[in-house]
Amino acid sequence: MAIYTYKTEPLVDFSKKENQEMFKKGLKKVGEYEKNYPLIIGGKRIETGQLVKSYNPSNHQELIGSIHQAGIKEAEEAMEVALDTFKTWSKVDPKVRADVLFKTAAIIRRRKFEFSALLTKEAGKPWIEADADTAEAIDFLEFYGRQMLELGSIDNKVLSRRNIERNEYRYIPLGVGAVITPWNFPLAILTGMTTAAVVSGNTVLLKPASTTQIIAYKFVEVLEEAGLPAGVVNFVPGKGSEIGEYIVNHPKIRFISFTGSKNVGASIYEKAAKVQKGQIWLKRVIAEMGGKDAIVVDSDIDTELAADAIVKSSFGFSGQKCSACSRAIIHQDVYDEVISKVVEKTKALTIGDPYDFSNYMGPVIDEKAFERLSEYIKIGANEGKIVAGGKVDASVGWFVEPTVIIDVDPFARIMQEEIFGPFVAITKVKDFNEAIEVANNTEYGLTGAVISNNRVHLEKAREEFHVGNLYFNRKCTGAIVGYQPFGGFNMSGTDSKAGGPDYLILHMQGKTISESL
Repeated sequence: MAIYTYKTEPLVDFSKKENQEMFKKGLKKVGEYEKNYPLIIGGKRIETGQLVKSYNPSNHQELIGSIHQAGIKEAEEAMEVALDTFKTWSKVDPKVRADVLFKTAAIIRRRKFEFSALLTKEAGKPWIEADADTAEAIDFLEFYGRQMLELGSIDNKVLSRRNIERNEYRYIPLGVGAVITPWNFPLAILTGMTTAAVVSGNTVLLKPASTTQIIAYKFVEVLEEAGLPAGVVNFVPGKGSEIGEYIVNHPKIRFISFTGSKNVGASIYEKAAKVQKGQIWLKRVIAEMGGKDAIVVDSDIDTELAADAIVKSSFGFSGQKCSACSRAIIHQDVYDEVISKVVEKTKALTIGDPYDFSNYMGPVIDEKAFERLSEYIKIGANEGKIVAGGKVDASVGWFVEPTVIIDVDPFARIMQEEIFGPFVAITKVKDFNEAIEVANNTEYGLTGAVISNNRVHLEKAREEFHVGNLYFNRKCTGAIVGYQPFGGFNMSGTDSKAGGPDYLILHMQGKTISESL
């Protein structure tokens, strides 16, 4: 039982005019941000002259800012600083480390609308999605801080005493970690990955996704304001093919924490497995690599609930969630009715610049994603029937309509490949057994949902639907820190369960000490 009370951060009620006004003020403040951002290594601001420009995905002519990029030289400097800082930070009392997280949470809470507005500008998140991202970041800080206090209380605890010896067990930090974060939850996941490592006593080289580097920089600024010593987190944005590989291969890196695509994650896993010259440990990899998530719809159900779950899971934040529903597997008895309601709900969605609160869906993240999704729409038209969406528009921003494709074979490309956009493929099954077989027929195993009123079927899914996060009679997105630990099976990653009771332990190692009496 937890001894330190944890409560989730409340979401903003945007039906209240005052909250809408606060968000607009946040958007105005973000518009007044500086336009150039340096590296941060050992607390020092470093400008390399190699700049990457960050544009608003809703308006790809609007420059948010330019970020200096690290090369091998800066990555090695950050490594040396992190190694040196580890000598002192690893010895800091866990209570002090937890206090940094609590202070960081308080600062972000005070600046909640500003951070959410930055998520809208740089990542294209609608207001409600941006607010949820910011709230989740606060949740990670509060939860991991409390988890560290509980784990810290194990230190020096006498586990057993015999007449001739005293035995203790404690957790100690690993060392320097590479934290490689994604763009789709550019504040929440970045916060969770970074501070889990830090509160556990490790030091970090932080390499954020290339499209959301300003969000990462602003977070590091908050860590500094909260009292985190220089050198504990070193901000080194740069090319994955250059400094990403260099850091992962470095013999002094102790662990790699990664969230992103399957291909990159598998490559990191492979590289980390090779023992480099001078390396005296086996590197640990903490990876979350996406999914091909399915909602299974049984026969005797509320078709309105089923359709609502599919639409919200598929098209929230333009389907750019590793937990998003990209497959719906529907019993033949309710197939036509559910599809009719899915199409109706999808066509009612508004799409446009998320600066406007009335738009449910914003853009996809960048031109690369836009081109990939445009190609998948063509593939989908050949593999099934498009009944909603299917259009794209890059005239101002990277906009892709929410797209529904029906009558798809379970082994079609759009039922197997991770697409990562506002795109759901639907297939018909004859019974629940077939539905579970289809749900399990991909290489992934992240999230899934079952809509059913049949208790026997729910129990079957509980045992046989092979995903890390399984939901009954609700959408398959929106895991809550501390209540629904998040992480998947198979090629969805190492099942590291972010926001769970054992996540911090992945960043530490156990040590037993026995003393003769």
